[in-house]
Amino acid sequence: MPEKKLNCVVVTPERSVLNVNADYVSVPLVDGELGVLPGRAELIGRLGYGELRIRQGTQTQHLYLEGGFVQIRADVVTLLTPRALSAEEIKPDVLLEQLEASKATQANAAGATSATAASGSERQKARAQLRIARKKKS
Repeated sequence: MPEKKLNCVVVTPERSVLNVNADYVSVPLVDGELGVLPGRAELIGRLGYGELRIRQGTQTQHLYLEGGFVQIRADVVTLLTPRALSAEEIKPDVLLEQLEASKATQANAAGATSATAASGSERQKARAQLRIARKKKS
């Protein structure tokens, strides 16, 4: 009997990013990470920003997701997100510049709590992208 697989589909408003079979998928939710194996119960969840990991045999693919929704149904994991980037699409030098600019902005606007919170969120997103970019195959 053939081994069961998951079908993982990632879609943004601009394009279909990915449609692959996988042994295991790890999804970044707003309140933590969810691991999905074949046979998982149905679920709809809200995506956070972070790393999507897709394991196919001994290979693992990493993508950065920026929010959205996930639906798991009948061994199909469908992720709808406004933004999905592979490790190859992430530009670490640009992110490092953004982090430095964000630190400078935070130092200048120490009293403005909403500006500080927004820049903190952007820094967290940039750090998540950098973690994925470092996993790029050499």
